[in-house]
This record gives sequence, structure tokens and C-alpha cells, in this order.
Amino acid sequence: MEKLNLLEVELTKDLFLDLLMPEWKGCKDLEISVLSGGITNKLYRVKSDMGDVVVRIYGDKTELFINRDYETECLRKASDLGISPKLIKYMPELKVTIVEFITHGYTLKNKDFLRVELREKIINPIKKLHRSNITFPMIFNPLVEVKKMFNILRDLKEYPEFDIRGTIEKLEKLYSAIDIPDSEFKPCHNDLLAENFILVKEGYEHLYPEPMYIIDWEYAGMAPPYYDIADMFQEILVDRETEKAFVNLYCDGQDFDKNLYLIDMFKPFPDIYWFLWSLIQQNISTIEFDYYNYGKAKYLNAQKNLDYIEKHYGVKL
Repeated sequence: MEKLNLLEVELTKDLFLDLLMPEWKGCKDLEISVLSGGITNKLYRVKSDMGDVVVRIYGDKTELFINRDYETECLRKASDLGISPKLIKYMPELKVTIVEFITHGYTLKNKDFLRVELREKIINPIKKLHRSNITFPMIFNPLVEVKKMFNILRDLKEYPEFDIRGTIEKLEKLYSAIDIPDSEFKPCHNDLLAENFILVKEGYEHLYPEPMYIIDWEYAGMAPPYYDIADMFQEILVDRETEKAFVNLYCDGQDFDKNLYLIDMFKPFPDIYWFLWSLIQQNISTIEFDYYNYGKAKYLNAQKNLDYIEKHYGVKL
């Protein structure tokens, strides 16, 4: 019998109960809806009187750059730390992960990072993660990971309109100037875009231990914590004063200049990483999304930040 590919079929109630959650058989008011916004995986929300969950079906060939066993361990540890929804079930044989859905949650958008009253709620789970004693199974060295992505892309297609090799050479010089050894890496999320922050809605805070949760731990690993913040800034693209306000909260006002400098130095790395990721996805993903222009914007942002680092900090690249 041919193995069922859940990417190619609609998740029905029977399929969910028979294949994924037989422990929910006999539940009442079962509802399944498609969640929008996923550009790596296919997402469903399933709720009944027995719970409220997200079913994540892994996108095609995502195993090229995601280790699902590692992701699951990171998710479990982040959940134990109180900053992520709980893992309900991990089914690698079906390419499925099921996690708790924050029923009374609001998914942040870029503009929400401009709301002063949310700044501490946003930065606190990041601080808690970086300052924890937990260890993630993967080392996420930004330069190494960029090179891995480039190697994957080279096997798929060439893109001569982008100076990828020249940019990586600049990143090598930049990483040498930063000079943070792997031994100083901290547990990091490494994909802090707005949509991965879930805020508990006003009036429901008493139902949850924390006011903010971080989801999607696919790229988590031990990394420079400054990279994690740089990645967030390159996703939300807020003004400089807002960036500084977040950095000040992050470092509790201590060593502010050093923290800001290192975050600035890491900004080109996530943009090039996600640029390469986007071009890979353009070649392998079955999800309808404009990966090419998404990636192109990341590439152009990285070039701007490399120029800024050279001019503002005097780093020769």
C-alpha cells in the first residue's frame, strides 16, 4: 500500500480521528480549519470539547534543512521553560507535529512591535530563553548555516543575478571580526518573525501562565544571542529608535553599546540565510508563495546592512 502523503489530501474528520488522534474518538463539536500564513508547512487548527490543537504537516523536502527530531526536542524544552505552547504529539513517520493552540491568542504583526505597551511582553520570553540553562541539540553557527544553504541551492539552480559568493566572502570577514566562539552560544529560536509571537488576548490572561508565547522551533539551536535579536529586527523592520528601545530592555540597560553593536554586526546573516532559504523553497515547495521576491528583498536588505557596517563601524569587508 502506498504511503499516504498528507500534503496532497484534505485533512478530514475521519482522517484526523483514525490516523492522527484516535484518542479523540467520541469527541463533540469537532471542527477543522486551515490556518493561513505558513510558507514552510501546511497548517490546520482542530478543536473539539477535548482540546484545541495545531496540526503541522511538513512541507516537501524540508528535511534538507530541518531536523525534526531536533526541532521536537527544542519545542519540548521551550515548553517546559514556559515560553512555547505544549507539544501534543510528534509523528515523524507521517511528517506531522501536533501542538497546543493558544485558543485566546492573537498573532502579532510587524506593526505591533511599535506598541510601547507590548515591548516587555515581546522581549521577556527571548531573555528567558537566552538566560536559561537549557541546551538545544543543534549548533546554529550563522556562517556555517549560510554556507549549508548555499550548498543546497547550488545543487538545485544557479542565480547569476545575485553575487552570492561575494556576499559570503564578506560574511566570512564579518564573522571573523565578531569573534564569538561556539562555546559562548546560547539557546536561540533563530526565526523571530512577528507571526511566531502569540499574545494572550486581554481578559484571558488568567487562563495562561504567561502573556506571550513563541511558536515554530524548526530552526532553533545554540547560537549567538545577538543573532536572534538581529533576525527579529530584520523581520519586523522597525525604526532605529524602536530597535534601541528593545535592545535596552533586552540587556536591562547594561552594556547597551556592546549589545547594539553586536546585533548590528549580525544583521546581514539572517537576511542572507533567509534569502538562500527562499530560493531553495522556490525550487522545492508546493506552497503557493512568491519566494523569489521575498528572498530578493532579504538580499537587498543584507547589502544595505553590509554597507552600513563598513561605513558606521569601519569594518573592512
